[in-house]
Amino acid sequence: MIKKLILALLILVLGGGIAFFIYKSEPKLNKNFATAQSFFKNHPFRLGLDLSGGSHLVYKADISAVPAEQVSDSMSSLRDVIERRINLFGVSEPVVQVQHGGFVSGSDEKLIVDLPGITDIKKAIDMIGQTPLLEFKIEGPKDNKTQAATVGEDGTVDLSEINLGPNFVSTELTGRYLQKATLEFDTNTREPKVSLQFNDTGTKLFADITKKNIGKMVAIYLDGAPISTPVVREEIPNGQAVISGSFTPTEAKQLVGRLNSGALPVPITLLSTQTIGATSGDSATAAGVKSGIIGFVFIAFFLLLWYRLPGLVAVLSLSIFTTIVLALFKLLPVTLTTAGIAGFIISMGIAVDANVLIFERIKEELHAGRNIGDAAAAGFTRAWSSIRDSNLSTIITAIILFWFGTSLIKGFALTLGMGVIVSMFSAITISKIFLSLLSLMPENKFSRFLFSSGLSSGKIK
Repeated sequence: MIKKLILALLILVLGGGIAFFIYKSEPKLNKNFATAQSFFKNHPFRLGLDLSGGSHLVYKADISAVPAEQVSDSMSSLRDVIERRINLFGVSEPVVQVQHGGFVSGSDEKLIVDLPGITDIKKAIDMIGQTPLLEFKIEGPKDNKTQAATVGEDGTVDLSEINLGPNFVSTELTGRYLQKATLEFDTNTREPKVSLQFNDTGTKLFADITKKNIGKMVAIYLDGAPISTPVVREEIPNGQAVISGSFTPTEAKQLVGRLNSGALPVPITLLSTQTIGATSGDSATAAGVKSGIIGFVFIAFFLLLWYRLPGLVAVLSLSIFTTIVLALFKLLPVTLTTAGIAGFIISMGIAVDANVLIFERIKEELHAGRNIGDAAAAGFTRAWSSIRDSNLSTIITAIILFWFGTSLIKGFALTLGMGVIVSMFSAITISKIFLSLLSLMPENKFSRFLFSSGLSSGKIK
């Protein structure tokens, strides 16, 4: 009995601690729980695109030139490159995922990009599709000259030659040999600059270029335009170069990110775009929270009315289940969508179903003449196989949905699977401990009535 009491106290402390953690992190929850819109604007739950608003982009990847065995790796590399570029936005929790060809999506490989909070869809498209072309050019053998005409006072036209500066020619050194780019600031002027580090091949090329062009300019071109034309003072053998110019810190940061992201491994074509407004997201969030609260209240009312004292234990177990799942959503974190909220609410129903199976087995044992303690123990033993098999089938279904589904289906499968796993713990462990403690009460008609359910009085048949 002492061990059971200690376990019950530990569970209460754990549940209370988790609830307090959620309570403290939701500043408006304690003021007005019904104000779901304000609630979701002031807590750190990760919200999906359909709840927070933003841009949804669908790209088609051209894999015609990629061998079949390399398609999966190429699409994974494409996703990684796009993720690195999107991070330049400072977007909160972007979602980039590959949709492989199949019976549902067709034979095309697609890339799905969700940008919560980004409503400037043109900016998103430009950033994702843009690949900077970095080139290093040297002075050509001849200067770049042109003729200019001047008209004198007497109307005569004189032609004169104007030197426009060096004529730069391309070299083999391009951005393909770039190992990494970093943002730095000049110690004197505090102006931003971009430091470049080449790989082994690029280092050799850069050393050769600087060695042969001492005293001359080596121009750095970005997207076909010269952005820096430094004069080489000495050979640079370490493969390091610096781009300086009239950059703002933001522009320099974006340039660094774009250079580091590299070129796309396969060409992509934009298939469709969609902008989801914050208004629809807020209404969906409020509806999801409202339905969850109403569902919990009705479930609790039913359990208390029909199952009496075990129903009270089930409500307590369900409350702890809810706090644990919400804490997991925060800590992992889980991206919540409307489908994800639906999966969580369904898992609440599954958690109640496990308790119902246990209580019905307990009622049968009471009617068979067992005392309360033995009936509770036998009820859990008999119900466990049914709870295990039904929950395992649901978990397998959730895994299949998560593996083959799209973004919304994945969110539903994830929250459903997590909820089912936690519900098994709450029903078998938490409910069992509290019911075992309550079963120690004196055996009489009233106690048997409290442990019975429905219209039954708990009398022995």
